[in-house]
Amino acid sequence: MAKRTKRWKRGLIATALIVVGLAAFWLPTRGPVVSGYVAKNLCSCVFLSGRAPEEVRAADLDFSLLPLAGVEIDYEQKTVNSSLLGFGKQTAVYRPGLGCTLLAGLAADELARQPLPEYSAAPGADSVYWPLGDRLPDTLPAGVDREALESALAAAFQTVDPARISARGVVVLYRGQIVAERYAKGFDKDTPQLGWSMTKSITNALTGILVRDGLLDPAAPAPVAAWQNDDRRKITVSDLLHMSSGLDWWEFYAELSDATRMLYKREDMAAYARQQPLDTEPGTEWYYSSGTSNILSGIIRETIGDQQRYFEFPRRALFDPVGMRSAVIEPDAAGNFVGSSYAFATPRDWARFGQLYLQDGVWNGERILPEGWVAYSTTPAPASDGRYGAHFWLNASGQLPDVPRDMFLCDGFQDQKVYIVPSHEAVVVRMGLTADEEFSFNDWLASVLAALPARE
Repeated sequence: MAKRTKRWKRGLIATALIVVGLAAFWLPTRGPVVSGYVAKNLCSCVFLSGRAPEEVRAADLDFSLLPLAGVEIDYEQKTVNSSLLGFGKQTAVYRPGLGCTLLAGLAADELARQPLPEYSAAPGADSVYWPLGDRLPDTLPAGVDREALESALAAAFQTVDPARISARGVVVLYRGQIVAERYAKGFDKDTPQLGWSMTKSITNALTGILVRDGLLDPAAPAPVAAWQNDDRRKITVSDLLHMSSGLDWWEFYAELSDATRMLYKREDMAAYARQQPLDTEPGTEWYYSSGTSNILSGIIRETIGDQQRYFEFPRRALFDPVGMRSAVIEPDAAGNFVGSSYAFATPRDWARFGQLYLQDGVWNGERILPEGWVAYSTTPAPASDGRYGAHFWLNASGQLPDVPRDMFLCDGFQDQKVYIVPSHEAVVVRMGLTADEEFSFNDWLASVLAALPARE
């Protein structure tokens, strides 16, 4: 009996040593990713979206190891600190006009030296008619099946687990007019919501505006100084837009990967992404990479030159002209917009963005995007099997079989969607958290479109 007890104790001690050893290795390397995710998202949801921290932690930060992270919120300084069991302390800081930035090791006083954007106050949205404002007409376009549309919207908010909401906001545009709209409890038309990788499509638009102005050429080699003395100099702006750069990259979020290092452990995300070596010949293979979006963001910054002008560029060149009053792209600690992941906007403003592309880049008679840019953006990238264009997802290969092949979309983590359907003159926005993995977006979008007339 005594021998068995000793063996049991030795086994317990050995197991404990293994656990402690793994924790000593894992926590210092992975801890900053967990705490960075918590600090950054809690900061944005509280100070940018105006949500209660308890609700954010319960609904948005309730998976994996996120509930184990401790947090401290300073409402006066507008900062959020987080750490995982005392390891990997991270701080996110809110700044007006820029949202929240994860310091990732940068001193807060260094961040404070960066300029802030300056804007003139826009007229109140409620006093201006849609689409430049939020005042809506009293009538719907002819041919809209209101009952079928309301039924389709209700389905988006149904989940298997009643404790979890699915959609948080749905907006349907037909011929440029809001024909249906619905929000979950705690959200409304004025709540900015994170688009995650839908931000990539905004990066497409900002690149297109510079192309319109003759400052960038998609077919030209990407203007990245660090690439000029090796084979990376062959990479074009178009290769980056089409996710066909050939750069070595691992886009994975359940482990310490290139993507998680970039987003949660690097001050300068653009610099980290562009230092990656070449893996394949540029323009020959497709691989989804958030790094390439941040390389483009860095190129946009270098092209504009002045930091304050860069911070003001999205609003002056894109958001203000189309009435996207709520839209914000958050920067990294080095001052690059996180063009892969961090754009916030209300569902109505995301709908405005989709409508801009439905209208071939023209808004209120003004050409925002260069002629032919939307056609270019919806042309399939090499080796993407018709699934991806230039920072837009496509339905050219029938991924959604019951939806028209001309549909293209912005798509983000947890199923943020902006569907653009030219054949139905429609834009459909869905924001939220996917709680039901079996939810069929094919069936749902088909039901929404069935309530709208097809283009004659």
